[in-house]
Amino acid sequence: MNFFEFMSYRMGDILRLALQHMQITGMAVLFAIIIGVPTGIAISRNAKTANIVIGIANIFQTLPSLALFGLIIPILGIGIVPSIFVLFLYALLPIIKNTHIGISNVDASVIEAGKGMGMKVSQILRIVELPLALPVIMGGIRISTVINIGTATIAALIGAGGLGDFIFRGISMADNNLILAGAIPTAILALSVDTILGLVEKSITPKGLK
Repeated sequence: MNFFEFMSYRMGDILRLALQHMQITGMAVLFAIIIGVPTGIAISRNAKTANIVIGIANIFQTLPSLALFGLIIPILGIGIVPSIFVLFLYALLPIIKNTHIGISNVDASVIEAGKGMGMKVSQILRIVELPLALPVIMGGIRISTVINIGTATIAALIGAGGLGDFIFRGISMADNNLILAGAIPTAILALSVDTILGLVEKSITPKGLK
């Protein structure tokens, strides 16, 4: 059976595992956005705090993903929950860092103009700072999502499912068709999601920044 026949024969399994892969990645990135964006905004007001928080997030990013999965197993066990938690940790740094950079780089004169118009701090954040920082924040979300789609293949080792199932089964059986059936859809998924997020970023970016 050649590769294309194999893909056609296993298409149902590929779609099922791709859906699992998207669920694991999507939940992890969603939680990272919920935590990371407010954290990035908060630390943009204090340089010392920013260095500490970004330094801590950097630690998780530098740990090998396989090692981090191994460290989490004694605490959270195996399955989807520990996988989402590990991917959440990996997604945090780009989102926190880009949010911090985006908010910090908003022109001070624009903020002063908002204050001169009588805007409150919360209004300046919502109406001025966030719209101007949005392209940078979205860049962090895109980076986190694409990295997590690739890293999520390792989640198959702890029973979370996803396209990594095919890859690791293929490695253990020395079956290139199985490996490619996991690797190619993972790459397509990463490119597709990055393209979609790019279109979303373009559609919500203020016209003056395009």
